[in-house]
Amino acid sequence: MRAKEYLSMKTEPYREAPYLRRAYVLGHPIAHSLSPALHRAAYDFLGEQNLGYDRRDTLPDDLPAIMRGVRHPDGTEDAPYIAGLSVTMPLKTAVIQYCDELSETALVTGAVNTVYPRGEKVLGDNTDVIGIVNALRHAGLEPQPLKDSAAIVGGGATAISALTALHQLGYSRVSVYARSLHKLGSVQEAADRLGVQLEQVSLAELPQNLVERGHHPVVSTLPAHAADEWASQLSGLKGASATHRPVLLDVAYNPWPSVLASAWEANGGTVVSGLEMLLYQAVEQVLLFTGRELQPAELLGLINAMCAAVDLAPRASVS
Repeated sequence: MRAKEYLSMKTEPYREAPYLRRAYVLGHPIAHSLSPALHRAAYDFLGEQNLGYDRRDTLPDDLPAIMRGVRHPDGTEDAPYIAGLSVTMPLKTAVIQYCDELSETALVTGAVNTVYPRGEKVLGDNTDVIGIVNALRHAGLEPQPLKDSAAIVGGGATAISALTALHQLGYSRVSVYARSLHKLGSVQEAADRLGVQLEQVSLAELPQNLVERGHHPVVSTLPAHAADEWASQLSGLKGASATHRPVLLDVAYNPWPSVLASAWEANGGTVVSGLEMLLYQAVEQVLLFTGRELQPAELLGLINAMCAAVDLAPRASVS
């Protein structure tokens, strides 16, 4: 990337010192992203003093110039080496054409949220999946695929990541609830690729199904407030007891607790915030951007440094 191109970038400088390497979170809108807090805390913990991380408001038409920067061979004060990109909406599919190779997870989901260079190649990955897996495990989920009935709420791109995460946890049958069943084609295609049996159900049936059939775990991929109407109708969770608390991951985390989270807990369930998903997907990005392989004790320290940056409770272990 030429110096002129770099100077025209929409960045948010947060230190006076120049960096030989930078990473960015790309998307639109991006002003309220918590990714900088997570990544900066991580790089401080790892001693990566010359790696900066900024927000950059980006639309698809901005990608060509940015991706030239990912291939920049050297880092200088005028044109820092781009160590990685965290990619949010509306770029998760648009960025794929600029990657030389995709991870298996990115191929299955058809979405990339992580871009980073390795040698002469630019690689694309989807760490949202491991973020969902680890968030559910943090909530205490012990998968029992033959006994449990897993469900996803919503039918967008995040629903595909949720489906892939549930598949990684061992679930071969998943129910997906959506308002517009005719828009679930991409989710069904992903299910076919994974070999998952997908049941498509109208969202209107979910409150009653939770009472009569029960679902555990449930991943709601709906945006903030989109679940408020049906959540207010929630009148029970089948199987909830003192020894069994069905787990819900609500990907929306602002405001928190959501109407859905409050209703779920009031009916005897366990709730995990989407902020946990954001944390764990960012942990994977940090390791990819830095090329680090950490021992468990150091990984735990990294996770807890990132937790402190966004006011999440510290972890006792990495599992």
